[in-house]
Amino acid sequence: MPIAPSITATDQKTWTNRHETVHQVIDNLFDIANGETDDIVDDYNATALAIQGLIRKAIQQNKKIRTLGGGWSFSEVTATDGWLLNTKLMNMLIEIRNAASLSEMYVGNPSNVLFAQCGNSMQELNNYLRRTGRSLKTSGASNGQTIAGAFSTGTHGSAIDFGSTPDFVVGLHIIVSADEHIWLEKASYPVVSDSFIRRLQTKLIRDDDLFNAALVSFGSFGFIHGVMIETEPLYLLECYRQRYPLDDSLRHVMETLDFSNADFLPHGNERPFHFQVVVNQYDLNDGAYVTIMYKRAFTENYQPPVVDHDKAGPGDDVPAFLGKLTQLLPVVTPFIVNNLIKTSFVTFSNVWGTSGEIFTNMDTRGKLLSTAIGIPIRFVNQVNEMLIGINEAQGPFSGIFSYRYVKRSEATLAFTRYEHTCIVELDGVESATTRNFYKAVWKQLEERNIPHTFHWGKISELDAAKLEKMYQHNISKWIKARNTLMPVDALQIFNNQTLMDWGLDTTLLRPF
Repeated sequence: MPIAPSITATDQKTWTNRHETVHQVIDNLFDIANGETDDIVDDYNATALAIQGLIRKAIQQNKKIRTLGGGWSFSEVTATDGWLLNTKLMNMLIEIRNAASLSEMYVGNPSNVLFAQCGNSMQELNNYLRRTGRSLKTSGASNGQTIAGAFSTGTHGSAIDFGSTPDFVVGLHIIVSADEHIWLEKASYPVVSDSFIRRLQTKLIRDDDLFNAALVSFGSFGFIHGVMIETEPLYLLECYRQRYPLDDSLRHVMETLDFSNADFLPHGNERPFHFQVVVNQYDLNDGAYVTIMYKRAFTENYQPPVVDHDKAGPGDDVPAFLGKLTQLLPVVTPFIVNNLIKTSFVTFSNVWGTSGEIFTNMDTRGKLLSTAIGIPIRFVNQVNEMLIGINEAQGPFSGIFSYRYVKRSEATLAFTRYEHTCIVELDGVESATTRNFYKAVWKQLEERNIPHTFHWGKISELDAAKLEKMYQHNISKWIKARNTLMPVDALQIFNNQTLMDWGLDTTLLRPF
């Protein structure tokens, strides 16, 4: 018997994110589930109609709306005091097998295109793609985020010559109001055909500026229902984590990504796929931890990594193991963190796996804080010395310093906006000392005139003036794009306090 889509009010009145940094009073939380007939596209369309009905009801009752994915963000970017819409049961995957679904102007490989509903977790995507001989082009260190939550907050890995998760997205299906949903893609990179648009019963918009603005929009451009991504043939990563002196050779690589004289690395001057440096400021004499991964052609002749829950895996970031400690001990000191790093963040060599086997973390929990700051790579060593100095003067900071690298994203509000961006990650235990350390870091970045941005899903003190300084005319472009795609009544219900604090909730006079 056919099953209709469901939107179920749970009557939940509070919500806490995964890292316990946000405790929000809400009006209600709704679980959204797809229906089931013998046609997956019909089921997808039926869910879209049901969501439009909920948006209509929210407008009538003047309730704010936010979609909820994995709850992975440290910041309040996804929070609302209105209705939270749980999307994790919305995990359809639709292969674009029929060439008629793709535009004649599409220049990519049709076999690499996948249409994913918003609630698919990154791990679900990895598992599915592994079975079909394909892979994501990059991911974050963690895989518990939903696909929509990941790219719309700018989640990144450390694929130095690719970019972040928004950069493999080529199409967006967005429910922008109670009466309209759209398919949005670039005019410069058309993907779908008219028959695909008719099948989704939607409206096609091809516009580079609108698409780039909607990519990193943290749930404020409407309800992102589906996303078209480009994957690639399955590959392996050959992984190492070793300790190296923080000397001129390593510092040169850190601030240039020039590997031409990096003879100290496992494969010398071969340019890696992934490069990351972790500095334990309490153990500088033994050098920095360098995680490096080389991309290799896939073969079945390899041994996947063995998961050890007591140690950081090849792709794990600091919260993956630091959070477990905060659940066991009432107080976590720098001494404890230092010993934890020595026993958990262990070195390894010649570990092989697919992207989904390397980046596996799904259960990061515990009272943690994290701020992530994007800077041009030429400032990396200056910032590292600055952090060590602040820790000596105003610490101790119960955490460590991590440096990851990605190529610039085209998304209008991508925080990875420099040609090559180094993401300085300061992960530590939840405490007043940690928050004061962050404030001291942010203050010195300003005083030293070091260009920087902040990860949207992590801790910051952003406001409208700071965003204008960081993103300049891109702020007005983003606001105009949001107003172009959404009517006023929908704009208002998709606002939240964070958007207002950042000055991004502006409603423009129309026509504009």
